[in-house]
Amino acid sequence: MPKVLVATEKPFAAKAAGLIKAELEAAKYDYEFLENYTEVSQLHAALADAEAVIIRSDIIDEAALNAAPKLKLVVRAGAGYDNVDLKAASAKGVVVMNTPGQNSNAVAELAIGMMIYMARNKFNGKSGSELAGKSLVLYGFGYVARYLAKIAKGFGMDIYAYDPYIACEIMTKDGVKPLKSVAEIFSTGDYVSLHIPATAETKGSINWSLMSLMKPGATLINTARKEVINETDLLRCFEENKKFRYVSDVEPGCSAEMMEKYGDRAYYTPKKMGAQTEEANANAGVAAAKQIIAFFEKGDKTFKVN
Repeated sequence: MPKVLVATEKPFAAKAAGLIKAELEAAKYDYEFLENYTEVSQLHAALADAEAVIIRSDIIDEAALNAAPKLKLVVRAGAGYDNVDLKAASAKGVVVMNTPGQNSNAVAELAIGMMIYMARNKFNGKSGSELAGKSLVLYGFGYVARYLAKIAKGFGMDIYAYDPYIACEIMTKDGVKPLKSVAEIFSTGDYVSLHIPATAETKGSINWSLMSLMKPGATLINTARKEVINETDLLRCFEENKKFRYVSDVEPGCSAEMMEKYGDRAYYTPKKMGAQTEEANANAGVAAAKQIIAFFEKGDKTFKVN
């Protein structure tokens, strides 16, 4: 039977690991867990006889693929997959999948939590503001954005979205008002939440020309990737929009300067926390295991991304 490696420098929660093992054991698959490893050489050694691998934020680049002559499938337990070299994987005939939607509620709840934290001035004892009646604009309308829209409506927020790949009718059906351009996103929102991948097109695309459109006191929420932000322009926005606020689920490259100068209006999580819940761990891990089984048993490539 296929050999599955679960390689997680940041391990799954115990419950999630147990559920993954149960899925693989029921299918009579061999498996190995490599957790808390400290050297990339450990990952490469473990890949030597693996036919499939489940990863989280672990790097599967050309060197890792070269160390895995039997590898047929990589499954990223989560939505993003920029930690996998898709071109190199395709060249070696290795299928890459993600597990879309499994972490979405966890990320959406984190976004709401960060919005409340900033609306209440980081709970510093000073008077803050409420989310009710404020406008939330979603840049991208995938799984996370849809969960976030549902939660935000419960707070009484007005929800807008822009996504060139999603039909306006789908947004309207979900009670979300579609926008027609990226510029409208930044001029409309009291809160602007980013739900775009880091691609050649989007990296650095959140720049001064967009951020300069934001309302005084507007908040930019980034639970996507830091690479989509032009950080030079981010610092300029802090300087010129004296009430602008920024919260991020990843440490910006300019974090030291940002916190020194604008710390009362900025926050970032100490490490990427969007999917760090027991439920998301379990959902994504089990989905990854089931996708591996379906791939080997049925040739199912439903979530292939390369």
